[in-house]
Amino acid sequence: MRLFNTLTNKKEEFKPIEEGKVSIYICGPTVYNHAHIGNTRPMIVFDVLRRTFEYLGNDVTFVSNYTDVDDKIIKAAKAEGITEKELTDKYIKAYEDVRAGLNIEDPTYKPRVTETMPEIINFIQALIDKGYAYEVDGDVYFRVTKVKEYGMLSGIKVEDLIAGASDRTLSVDDKKKESTTDFALWKKTNEGIQFDTPWSKGRPGWHTECVVMINKLFKDGKIDIHGGGQDLKFPHHENEIAQSMAYNGHP
Repeated sequence: MRLFNTLTNKKEEFKPIEEGKVSIYICGPTVYNHAHIGNTRPMIVFDVLRRTFEYLGNDVTFVSNYTDVDDKIIKAAKAEGITEKELTDKYIKAYEDVRAGLNIEDPTYKPRVTETMPEIINFIQALIDKGYAYEVDGDVYFRVTKVKEYGMLSGIKVEDLIAGASDRTLSVDDKKKESTTDFALWKKTNEGIQFDTPWSKGRPGWHTECVVMINKLFKDGKIDIHGGGQDLKFPHHENEIAQSMAYNGHP
């Protein structure tokens, strides 16, 4: 089995961490509407990959999450006149119907962000304790410049990001940060679903959600394959790597 590895930008022979076992995590949909072709394509692509590994005799642990906390969800729930939980349950059911209709195997695990909140809060606190994150007015940000490996996936250089930020008008959030490159781990919010933390009532940043679900479901937060749309390479997957380097000491 040879796969194109976006980390090395070349095709490589696939060798799992543990012989005969394959661990896969796929970034799933934000469930505020019906599945579209962009959601459906990775369902099919990674189902074919999974079935191939299984055909070759591997034991596959396949995880694909549901992002059920998001600004788009708040907006859609208001528009439909229902709660966020009612909205996300409705569209998760619709998504599952699409999966079944396409004869796609069910993931081994389908974690939801709202069901992973204690682990997310503990993870963020650990990053603060390690000096990789800091709190400002109820928001928590990740110190990108503290991770020397930042850019290992995308090839983007931190100094270029800083230079690019200096050429534009800074937002209120940017002015609160130690550096414009820092990204949010926790956001203080006044509307929509909120969770209690030592910092504020709010909800987590998108980049933290997936890395925590990986840490929760896979030993030592290590996986063989992290999949998703190509548009997730930066900043989402890059920021996941940075947090894993800070928390686990490996990507």
